[in-house]
Amino acid sequence: MNEIIFDPDARSEFLEAIQYYENCQKDLGRRFRNAVEDSIRRISESPLMYRVLHSPFRRFLINKFPYAIIYTIEPESIRIIAVAHTKRKPYFWKYRIQEES
Repeated sequence: MNEIIFDPDARSEFLEAIQYYENCQKDLGRRFRNAVEDSIRRISESPLMYRVLHSPFRRFLINKFPYAIIYTIEPESIRIIAVAHTKRKPYFWKYRIQEES
Protein backbone atom coordinates (compact mmCIF):
# COMPACT_ATOMS: atom_id res chain seq x y z
CA MET A 1 0.00 0.00 0.00
CA ASN A 2 1.23 3.49 -0.85
CA GLU A 3 1.43 6.41 1.58
CA ILE A 4 -1.36 8.93 1.01
CA ILE A 5 -0.67 12.65 1.38
CA PHE A 6 -3.56 15.12 1.29
CA ASP A 7 -3.04 18.59 -0.13
CA PRO A 8 -4.35 20.94 2.61
CA ASP A 9 -7.00 22.32 0.24
CA ALA A 10 -8.13 18.80 -0.64
CA ARG A 11 -8.46 17.97 3.06
CA SER A 12 -10.61 21.10 3.53
CA GLU A 13 -12.82 20.18 0.56
CA PHE A 14 -13.28 16.70 1.97
CA LEU A 15 -14.26 17.94 5.43
CA GLU A 16 -16.58 20.62 4.03
CA ALA A 17 -18.34 18.04 1.83
CA ILE A 18 -18.83 15.74 4.83
CA GLN A 19 -20.41 18.60 6.76
CA TYR A 20 -22.58 19.61 3.80
CA TYR A 21 -23.95 16.08 3.39
CA GLU A 22 -24.49 15.68 7.12
CA ASN A 23 -26.48 18.95 7.15
CA CYS A 24 -28.60 17.63 4.27
CA GLN A 25 -29.46 14.32 5.89
CA LYS A 26 -28.42 12.60 9.09
CA ASP A 27 -25.75 9.95 8.46
CA LEU A 28 -25.17 11.04 4.84
CA GLY A 29 -21.92 12.74 5.83
CA ARG A 30 -20.66 9.49 7.34
CA ARG A 31 -21.61 7.60 4.18
CA PHE A 32 -19.73 10.15 2.06
CA ARG A 33 -16.66 9.89 4.31
CA ASN A 34 -16.74 6.09 4.04
CA ALA A 35 -17.05 6.28 0.24
CA VAL A 36 -14.04 8.59 0.03
CA GLU A 37 -11.98 6.46 2.40
CA ASP A 38 -12.82 3.33 0.39
CA SER A 39 -11.88 5.17 -2.81
CA ILE A 40 -8.54 6.22 -1.35
CA ARG A 41 -7.84 2.64 -0.28
CA ARG A 42 -8.54 1.44 -3.82
CA ILE A 43 -6.30 4.15 -5.29
CA SER A 44 -3.53 3.19 -2.89
CA GLU A 45 -3.75 -0.48 -3.90
CA SER A 46 -3.73 0.20 -7.68
CA PRO A 47 -2.78 3.82 -8.41
CA LEU A 48 -2.06 3.26 -12.12
CA MET A 49 -5.48 1.75 -12.76
CA TYR A 50 -7.43 5.00 -12.92
CA ARG A 51 -7.86 7.50 -15.72
CA VAL A 52 -5.22 10.09 -16.56
CA LEU A 53 -6.91 13.48 -16.98
CA HIS A 54 -3.88 15.56 -17.90
CA SER A 55 -0.53 14.13 -16.94
CA PRO A 56 0.37 13.87 -14.09
CA PHE A 57 -3.22 14.07 -12.77
CA ARG A 58 -5.42 11.00 -12.39
CA ARG A 59 -9.09 10.81 -11.45
CA PHE A 60 -11.10 8.34 -9.41
CA LEU A 61 -14.89 8.77 -9.51
CA ILE A 62 -16.48 8.20 -6.12
CA ASN A 63 -19.31 5.71 -6.13
CA LYS A 64 -22.82 7.11 -5.40
CA PHE A 65 -21.65 10.73 -4.99
CA PRO A 66 -20.90 13.40 -7.64
CA TYR A 67 -17.27 13.72 -6.53
CA ALA A 68 -13.91 12.69 -7.86
CA ILE A 69 -10.56 12.27 -6.20
CA ILE A 70 -7.83 13.94 -8.21
CA TYR A 71 -4.37 12.63 -7.42
CA THR A 72 -0.80 12.33 -8.59
CA ILE A 73 1.61 9.47 -8.17
CA GLU A 74 4.79 10.69 -6.51
CA PRO A 75 7.99 8.62 -6.18
CA GLU A 76 7.15 7.49 -2.64
CA SER A 77 3.51 8.46 -2.14
CA ILE A 78 0.18 9.28 -3.68
CA ARG A 79 -0.80 12.91 -3.35
CA ILE A 80 -4.51 13.78 -3.18
CA ILE A 81 -4.80 17.08 -5.02
CA ALA A 82 -8.57 17.57 -4.75
CA VAL A 83 -11.83 16.07 -3.59
CA ALA A 84 -13.75 17.76 -6.38
CA HIS A 85 -17.44 18.01 -7.14
CA THR A 86 -17.77 16.77 -10.73
CA LYS A 87 -20.34 19.39 -11.75
CA ARG A 88 -18.60 22.53 -10.45
CA LYS A 89 -15.59 24.50 -11.67
CA PRO A 90 -13.75 21.86 -13.67
CA TYR A 91 -9.99 21.88 -13.24
CA PHE A 92 -10.03 24.49 -10.44
CA TRP A 93 -7.40 22.37 -8.68
CA LYS A 94 -4.74 22.46 -11.43
CA TYR A 95 -2.95 25.44 -9.90
CA ARG A 96 -2.19 23.46 -6.74
CA ILE A 97 0.60 21.43 -8.27
CA GLN A 98 1.80 24.25 -10.53
CA GLU A 99 2.48 26.45 -7.48
CA GLU A 100 5.16 24.03 -6.35
CA SER A 101 7.01 23.86 -9.69
